[in-house]
Amino acid sequence: MEAEDVAARQERIAGSFVEARRQARGFDAYPGEVPTSLEDAYRIQDRAIALQGQPIGGWKLGRINAPFDSQFGADRLAGPIFASSIVEALDGSIAAMPVIGQGFAAVEAEFLLRLGSSPDPDKRDWTMEEARELVDRVAIGIEIASSPLTAINGLGPAVTASDFGNNHGLLVGPELASWRSIDLDTISVTMLVNGQEIGSATTATMLDGPWGAVRFLASLAASRRVPLSKGQWISTGAVTGVHQVSVGDSVEATFGPDRLRCRIVAATSTDRDRRS
Repeated sequence: MEAEDVAARQERIAGSFVEARRQARGFDAYPGEVPTSLEDAYRIQDRAIALQGQPIGGWKLGRINAPFDSQFGADRLAGPIFASSIVEALDGSIAAMPVIGQGFAAVEAEFLLRLGSSPDPDKRDWTMEEARELVDRVAIGIEIASSPLTAINGLGPAVTASDFGNNHGLLVGPELASWRSIDLDTISVTMLVNGQEIGSATTATMLDGPWGAVRFLASLAASRRVPLSKGQWISTGAVTGVHQVSVGDSVEATFGPDRLRCRIVAATSTDRDRRS
């Protein structure tokens, strides 16, 4: 396929996802030729970011499980979290978090790490300690995963990466005040939907944990020539799993003694303007 054809294809796919998100409508089939590599997927993502035209307030990380990790040469993927979709709930309030009702929707309990400085954009190899030094705040959070594509989670990591990593929002909860001296692996995390526990785990099950997610993102951003900025949140990966939800569901995530709650609402075509 000629270079111009590849670029046109990537533009069409990106445009289809962005327009469907703006209209809050879903669809069942991938809008074009499915990307077969993460490189192709990230190029579609880059075009979609440009078309979206909004500031990026953070990045989500998702695990790539076997056998896809060997097939695609990576054990994580990344996607942008737009600043307009980040909601803070620091006072115990119940936030309303939109999803694309006709598409895919899920929630994930995650530790959120905020960049206190901008990583060197040319540095591709990071130690765990160097990754820790980039962070100035750790909070509890819930990632809202939602896409117009109903089957997105069944089509492989390249498809997920091509549509903003399947991100649709981020709920930022209270800060862990003594995070510098806490082993995050010791904090039990539980997810409840409509009052029923549907997952419980710790970060000990997550590859090299939240700090490894920071290290991965810094390296990936350098290789993609995508700048990371001070103040951006890193949603480091689902601790208890990816839990599908529907409009109207009540969601609660507990992190040790701390909890964070939200209710799932239907996105509308005006959400983008209202939340900008």
